[in-house]
Amino acid sequence: MNIRHSVLKAIDGVKLVKDNQPKKVSKYFGINTFSHDEMVKRVSKKTMESFALWLNEGKTISAKEADEIADAMKNWATDKGATFYAHWFQPMTGLTAEKHDTFCSLKNGKMMEKFSGSKLILGEPDASSFPSGGIRSTFEARGYTAWDPSSPAFLIESELGKTLCIPCIFVSYHGYALDKKLPLLKSDEAISRAAVNFLKLFKNKNVKKVVSTCGPEQEYFLIDKHYYKLRQDLALTGRTLIGAPSPKGQQLEDQYFGSIKERAMNFMYEVCEEAYKVGIPVSTRHNEVAPHQYEFAPIFEESNLAADHNQMLMEIMRKVALRHDLVCLLHEKPFAGINGSGKHLNWSMADDQGNNLLNPGQTPQENLQFLAVLVAILHAVYHHSDLLRASIAFAGNEHRLGANEAPPAIVSVFLGEQLTQILDTIEKGAKQKVSKQDIIDLGVGKLPKVNKDATDRNRTSPFAFTGAKFEFRALGSSQNISTPIMILNTVIANSLAYVTGQIEKLAKTKDFETAVMTVVTNLVKDTKKIRFEGNNYAAEWVTEAEKRGLPNIAATFEALKALLKKDNIAIFERQGVLSKDEMISRYHIWVEMYNTILTIEANTLMEMVNANVVPAGFNYLSHLAKILGQLTDLKEKGSLAADDGAFTDLQSHLTEITNKIYYVRKNTLAMGKLLEKAKGLDGEDRAELYFEELKPLMEHIRKHCDDLETVIADEHWDLPKYREMLFIM
Repeated sequence: MNIRHSVLKAIDGVKLVKDNQPKKVSKYFGINTFSHDEMVKRVSKKTMESFALWLNEGKTISAKEADEIADAMKNWATDKGATFYAHWFQPMTGLTAEKHDTFCSLKNGKMMEKFSGSKLILGEPDASSFPSGGIRSTFEARGYTAWDPSSPAFLIESELGKTLCIPCIFVSYHGYALDKKLPLLKSDEAISRAAVNFLKLFKNKNVKKVVSTCGPEQEYFLIDKHYYKLRQDLALTGRTLIGAPSPKGQQLEDQYFGSIKERAMNFMYEVCEEAYKVGIPVSTRHNEVAPHQYEFAPIFEESNLAADHNQMLMEIMRKVALRHDLVCLLHEKPFAGINGSGKHLNWSMADDQGNNLLNPGQTPQENLQFLAVLVAILHAVYHHSDLLRASIAFAGNEHRLGANEAPPAIVSVFLGEQLTQILDTIEKGAKQKVSKQDIIDLGVGKLPKVNKDATDRNRTSPFAFTGAKFEFRALGSSQNISTPIMILNTVIANSLAYVTGQIEKLAKTKDFETAVMTVVTNLVKDTKKIRFEGNNYAAEWVTEAEKRGLPNIAATFEALKALLKKDNIAIFERQGVLSKDEMISRYHIWVEMYNTILTIEANTLMEMVNANVVPAGFNYLSHLAKILGQLTDLKEKGSLAADDGAFTDLQSHLTEITNKIYYVRKNTLAMGKLLEKAKGLDGEDRAELYFEELKPLMEHIRKHCDDLETVIADEHWDLPKYREMLFIM
């Protein structure tokens, strides 16, 4: 029995632990968050009023009020068993970081719990080891975390204790954003300014604030932990670098929305329970398309909170999986040949009166405000598609974009039949009427009234209108959603400001409705090329997009160049979201991350080839040679009837195995030379070499390794196979 077979036996012995009956969610939702209601119980009315002004109008609270809130937060946390607190932030790695400090303090030799307003509001972690993209020198280690009061503090639980986590921004000594949260917060301010000014044109004078809202769908895979431990590629890179396809994959389409296996269901129950405790409103769970692939989706929230919650949810998923002897894989393409995992970002805007700015109303063509918002978004996507492409450009997503489960690298917009017909009618200068019989009232207060068949769901479109919201489908599953939201917010804020200016200009000489319809008509014509209602997966669309002049940028390093364009930098500076230095630093950080990931993958593949694949091949070759030698001896002694065909076939098989091993080694040696060459290159030059030469070479090595896997006897192959990882759990 080889090590792989031992693992299969161990998995067969896994016992499912029956949890207690799930509790009523409303009874414990948010119990591990220092929520607004919890703060009201513990903080004076005057301080709460100051806190509200801070949140809504930016009027900073006093030191005394900060001390009061900090003391209340400390008492709440320690009452629940917390002994440490951490400023929880999101550095440019895309992950989260936390530095833990104790509440404990010594006074006159006595231990006491203490937490001041100054420690709540400001922290000072060492910034030297976090990516900065040249925005500071290595010796400039000072960095600051600053409390984000718009996102509630929460408790993380381990088996032996709890820690209070305080969501924060992370900046350098000179004030540069070293994180993903601060630019997101600034982009929300930008979209609020632009949208409020826009709404004033439409007599919405009571609106003081507009926020972007999001609901990110989170796809993932689950595999047994025993498999994971035997696959260094999964452990080190998050994806399988070699692995022959299983005879059965997703061809039967029997996984999608199918019955959830009990082991996976138990995992889901615990994830949801942990998520609900920290206020994450998970609302959907189901099987996805590929074997052992699943999805969670939340209720819409303000973008900043949605981004924090998605980071928290991914961490909860990873932790809970291990408790069930499973591993949660969040890589975009953990298994070749089957669907990868995305993170569909449902995005909209809402004002402080509770109105969704993307609600078409009963008759969208008569809803001037909706149409003006719609064409502003089309303007943003059309003129800044390069920035949206850059927002989802990273190594993992390169494997997924353009495959048959994800949109291509071409950014386009799907609106649906009715809205397309309305815009086409507007373009021609006519006005279309829609019968009230076409209106469906869903009868639920929080759901908008929508027109019958106003839009179907185009699951191939990277940016689709899906009824009162857009779905940005091109995000990768492991991605921190803060950056795509930040870029989306910024370019739409810029376009809303443009539309507002155009309407104001025309309204000086025309009546308001005529001015609005003129601007709408002009933008409908201007942005027509970005609209596509067909199959984005089809090869014909690539040809058509090229005719339209729409970019199709496959390489990450090419896509990221959008961050360096003067016009794009000017937009971010004008909207007050990122400075020129911050934009350039992000380009360098993300190119370097791409290079580092590819280097790790290539070295891991080399190790697997040399330590697993080639030895397995030689062992099997030796086994075959021994059999051939024994048969030859028997034949020469006359103990075996001559059969030249059988001997020739066995010799041919030996040659086949030998050749496959030769090509694996030959290409692996070539990859080693390529990696040596790459050491002399930096940044974009190395990324280009990796994309153009290293990735195809790795795929070539993989092909020969996978060919070997399919012909080597099962007992000689130690690495868990796709047919096992994807179907035995």
